[in-house]
Formats: sequence, structure tokens, C-alpha cells
Amino acid sequence: MSRDTVAVELAGITKTFPGVVANDDIHLRVRSGEIHAIVGENGAGKSTLMKILYGMLRPDRGTIAIDGREVHFRSPKDAIAAGIGMVHQHFMLADNLTVLENVVLGSEPAHAGMLAFEEARRRIRELSETYGLPLDPDRRVEDLTVGERQRVEIIKVLFRGARTLILDEPTAVLVPQEVEELFRNLRDLAARGVTILFISHKLDEVLEIADTITVIRAGRTVATVKPEEVDVHRLAELMVGSELPTPETREVTVTEHVALAVRGLGVRVEERWALQDVSFEIRRGEIVGIAGVEGNGQRELVEALIGLRRPDAGTIELEGEDVTAWSTRRRREAGIGYIPEDRHVWGLLLPSPLWENAMLGHQTQPPFARGAFVDRDGARVRTVEIIRDYHVMTPGPDTPALALSGGNQQKLIVGREMAASPRVLIAAQPTRGIDVGAQAAVWEQIRAARAAGLALLLISADLEELIGLSDTLHVILRGRFVARLDPSTATPEELGSYMTGAREAASA
Repeated sequence: MSRDTVAVELAGITKTFPGVVANDDIHLRVRSGEIHAIVGENGAGKSTLMKILYGMLRPDRGTIAIDGREVHFRSPKDAIAAGIGMVHQHFMLADNLTVLENVVLGSEPAHAGMLAFEEARRRIRELSETYGLPLDPDRRVEDLTVGERQRVEIIKVLFRGARTLILDEPTAVLVPQEVEELFRNLRDLAARGVTILFISHKLDEVLEIADTITVIRAGRTVATVKPEEVDVHRLAELMVGSELPTPETREVTVTEHVALAVRGLGVRVEERWALQDVSFEIRRGEIVGIAGVEGNGQRELVEALIGLRRPDAGTIELEGEDVTAWSTRRRREAGIGYIPEDRHVWGLLLPSPLWENAMLGHQTQPPFARGAFVDRDGARVRTVEIIRDYHVMTPGPDTPALALSGGNQQKLIVGREMAASPRVLIAAQPTRGIDVGAQAAVWEQIRAARAAGLALLLISADLEELIGLSDTLHVILRGRFVARLDPSTATPEELGSYMTGAREAASA
């Protein structure tokens, strides 16, 4: 199909929710075989628009045309039948199944009532070779790297006949080397006529990979540009009306006072060590960053520190006191703050009002509690303060958390933890999936807390964020610290090489 052919056209798409216009007369035209990036703040309407294109939502007004033919999707099944496939930011794979089993799940080929696995295996290998996405159909997903899992997701939608791919934040969990490989794969797909919608907050990556960029602000399309016509700062201005923020900490605030000391920490999961012999200290006024490909012990480390998992070896000291055997509640009350990696799973009660969410982890302490009872008035007052001080865009404290955009949900969580004046803050992926405006707000709060003497552990997949904010950087690989680096001289490429094991350990 020629690049002059319009593969996807959205015209006048409007979608409203109670009190919110998510999409307001949006127009989008995507040509066949092009990589078309869509950028915008959280709450700008990108996700709603993609859900409409994928059949998860129905527009109030407007039309969708695929290859010049108007379509009406009632479900993702209709979109898939029309050649639309979506790769979500959080992979939807069963770790205990093979690549083959994951790919065919829900779309199993059969002959005479029997599953035709050999035919599926042949087709997966054919797709792998055709599109340059090498995969062994018989490997278990749990044994794959993050980059390989993403390939499984792409093969999965190609297996179902997708000619247009929607990729939602596809580089969020990839190291630089994996990003380069993904971009090669996407260019190969586009060269073979596959149309790609690329949703991202990383503007430098958008400029590198996209043929065309559409900017959405406040539910409207405000610009469609070519990468050569703009730079990162201009894109940021189009998105949020200001320049792109940078995650930098300038002045030295690190003291000699050790707030958190971890010695020889080890965690076993079933028969293997998920975390082994991990030792580090965090001083007041210091940010210690941890870089690593997801699944290398970061989650076990966080769970051991916050008290969700009992370590099998080592000790944890808070302000000189051994807290290794303390409960999560006791640690929280003693001053350990926690920003979880997944705000929807661990950070919020989505159907509940904001004042209830502002209590989570602090519900036994004032102003949320009066004796053994919940202080609703106190909780509402504190929530109003968080909304004001952390610029959470919401009608008020009784609004359910699910009504907020991702960026505003994250600002509420950061505000909840910061307002409690913690001694130590564990921040796991604090800016994942949020736009540059919300990202800047979170960075500013982290910098201010550091300057005020907070000891902070930062775990992030954003290597620029780690380098920019950290005073000390560790790299974790297969549950061990394999390198300790100086953020003032470290590069994303250097971090990536340690994270993947391509470079040997250095003063870990």
C-alpha cells in the first residue's frame, strides 16, 4: 500500500465524561506505512482517543475511517478485525506460558477441532523473520528480557492480522540499547507497510523515530508537524506552553547523618535469591538512585524496605535503629514514605474519593485519625492542602481518584507522602507515564525535599532522571549491586551497559 494512502482518519472526534470534555473535535490523519507520534500532557485526551480507535470507547460525535472506509467499532474485537492492534504500556502476557501460547491465546488456530500448534509455530517464525523480530516460540515468557517481551506483544497483534499498530509508551521500561533495537524494528515494520501510532512522553525519542507528530492539548489537536520543523523545546511549548524541564539538582545538600542503612540484604523467592548481599546507605539530604532492567530485584528490595516482605538475610536500620523485623505500619509511622511503582495497583483506591486516598499509609496518624477513629474533617482539610500545594487539578476532595488524569493522580500520591514529613522516602518510578508538566512538578518536590534534609531512594527506568537527580548511583543486575557510579560523569549508555551485563562490575 502506498504511503500516499490514508490508513487511519479520525474526523471531529468528541467524547465527554461527566464534567469533562476528553476529546473536543479532534482530527487526525495517518498515512499508510508511516510512524505517526501523538504527544500531549496527561489528561490531554491521547488515551481516550486511542481507546476510541481501538474500540474500547465509542465517540459521542465524529467518524473513524480505515483505509478510506468509515467504520463503527463496538469493541476491540471489531477493531482487530479491521486491522488495528494495540501494544499496551504494561505488557499483557502470562509469564508461565511460552511465547507460542501467549501469541495464540484467545485466537487459537484449529483444524477439525484440534489445536494447530505446528501451524501457529510456523507462522510466528515467519512473522519473526519477515519483520526482524527474533523470537523462539517455545521459550517461556518468564525467561525473556523486557525487550523480548515487547516483541512478543508486537508479534501477538501481527499474528491477528494487524496493519496498524498503536504503541502506548513503548520505551517506558527499556534501556537505551533496547530502545535502539525497538526503533530499528519499527522502521522495518513501517518499511513493509505497517502503520504505527506511537504514543510517548519522551520528546527526544519522538523526534528521532516519527515521520509525523500530532500534538494534543486540552482535548484538541493543536498542531501536526514534521520532526525537522521542531525541536524538543518547541514541542514542549506546544504541549504545555512552557519549555521542557530538566531533572537537575545543583547545590550539594548531603550531610554526614545516615538516615537509612542497609547491610547484606537478601531476599529469596521460592528457590532462588531475588536479592543478594545488597548494602548501601542514604544520608539526610541525599538521593541514592538505583538503575536496572525491570525484574532484577528492585521490587523485592522495595518490599523488604517498606516491610511487605521479610528479608532472608541482612539488616535494615532507620536512624540507627534496627527495623528489620518491624511491620509496614510501624515503619510508616516511624517516617518511611513510599511512592509505589504502579499508582493504580499499589497507590490508590480508584473508586474512592481523594480524601480517603490521601489517608492511605497514614490513616493511624493525625490529621486523619482522632484516637481510634477516622477524622473525616481533618482528612478533608489535609487533602485540600495537598490539592493546593501540589497543584492537583480536581474539583475537590470528594472527587473519585479515577476521575483524575495520570499526572494528577501521581501529584496526589507525591503530595500525600511529602505532606507527612517523612525521614526517608522510597520513590519507585515516580514519574512513569506522566507528562512533562507533571514530571516537572514531581522533580521540583523531590529537589525541595532533598534540600530540606530528606533521605530519598529513587528507583527509575528513566536514566536521564536518575542521572539528573541522584547524588549516588547504583546499578542492580540479577539481584546484586554491580556498579556504583558518579552521576556527574555517568551517561545513559554507560548505565545501560552495566544494566544488561555488557560491562563488568565497577566498585559496586
